[in-house]
Amino acid sequence: MLAIDVITIFPGMLSGFLGESMLKRATQRGVVKFRTHNLRDFAQDVHQRTDDRPFGGGPGMVMLPEPLFDAVGSVRQAESRVILMTPQGRRLTHAVAAELAVPGHLVFVCGHYEGVDERVRTSLVTDEISIGDYVLTNGVVAAAVVIDAVVRLLPGVVGAEGATEQDSFANGLLEFPQYTRPAEFRGMKVPDVLLSGNHQEIARWRKLQSEQRTRERRPDLLES
Repeated sequence: MLAIDVITIFPGMLSGFLGESMLKRATQRGVVKFRTHNLRDFAQDVHQRTDDRPFGGGPGMVMLPEPLFDAVGSVRQAESRVILMTPQGRRLTHAVAAELAVPGHLVFVCGHYEGVDERVRTSLVTDEISIGDYVLTNGVVAAAVVIDAVVRLLPGVVGAEGATEQDSFANGLLEFPQYTRPAEFRGMKVPDVLLSGNHQEIARWRKLQSEQRTRERRPDLLES
């Protein structure tokens, strides 16, 4: 089983997300276990403050180290990976998601405002992950993206075994075009090869389509 703890000042943002669709099924099947923690419960004062002004001046607020250290310490285990969602982290890719999609324990630290005290990053965190070259209001949104990408790769979560092996990026290519009924819609027809029943030709067509689409839209994938 994969256990996932999320530490945030906005745990309500995850309640609907974790309780629907694929993530709900994964929980019901015992593949993954989720827990969310309100960082304010670990605040040091009666006002439940989790942030303060940055030393040296400047706009915004910085997340305090004490609540974060206490919150992570309350759930951390020997094998835990403590993940800080930050624009400075390594970019989330299919390979990174696959690396995390193994039995164990993930703890997501979700910052807010101008980020977290640097001592959290240097002394508490084991992994830093970014979902792209842009900034979000809250790290919990980014954590949700990583969680979805990871959990769907766990065995038994998405359909039959091998169901995710043809996903975009799984083999370094973008996915081939997909069609379903009807065979003709508003004058647009499904390629004959997909209706032929010849599985060898269908596999060949799909591979060529994946390569062509990747070459046109993401040539950097082919280079790497």
